[in-house]
Amino acid sequence: MLSALADATGDRLELDAYLEDFDKHFWRAGSAGFWKLERQQTFREPGVKSWEAFLRGEWGKALSLILEQRGHYEKYFRKIADHGFGLHRVRVVEKPLSSYLQWELHLLHLKEQCGEDTRVVGPDDIASLESDGALPEIAIIGSSVLYEIIYDGDGILTGGVKYTDSGVIAEYKRVILDLHGSGERLNSFFGRCVASLPAPAVHNLQA
Repeated sequence: MLSALADATGDRLELDAYLEDFDKHFWRAGSAGFWKLERQQTFREPGVKSWEAFLRGEWGKALSLILEQRGHYEKYFRKIADHGFGLHRVRVVEKPLSSYLQWELHLLHLKEQCGEDTRVVGPDDIASLESDGALPEIAIIGSSVLYEIIYDGDGILTGGVKYTDSGVIAEYKRVILDLHGSGERLNSFFGRCVASLPAPAVHNLQA
């Protein structure tokens, strides 16, 4: 799957330009919707209060800060619905869960309750797609824009590569749609595998 992007021509956007371009296209997704593939197991989210509490080992505080965002996300997903599209995510989850992913799944669970459509897949579900390397982080807006989302070695967002080639977009969208269709609903996965987990150990927070 990496070869599809390697053979295509994209525009590298640094962080500010990427965020501006992404926002411009996001609200024009239309009926084709927004689709995201999230592969990495660890990111860093400086500036996100809940993540920062999690990083300090304040697990209860981190979870309460997530729950405090319910009103924000209810408003956000109503706005998305008013613009006539849906937000769909495929989250690859490896076990045992990384400490970061344990935190993120609580956030994604709240987003799902507010309107996001998230499915979970495992490494076995994507093994045939990773013969030439791990899948990239991908966001597809409508049918006309694909971003390969770029992070630095510490997992901090640094920008993206924008692709508008219809063939590349169609190929990746087909893959994401197939994974989404076969994946487990986040609500079900969360209840089975996440809700009852103890707080991550402080020494594992970077894992």
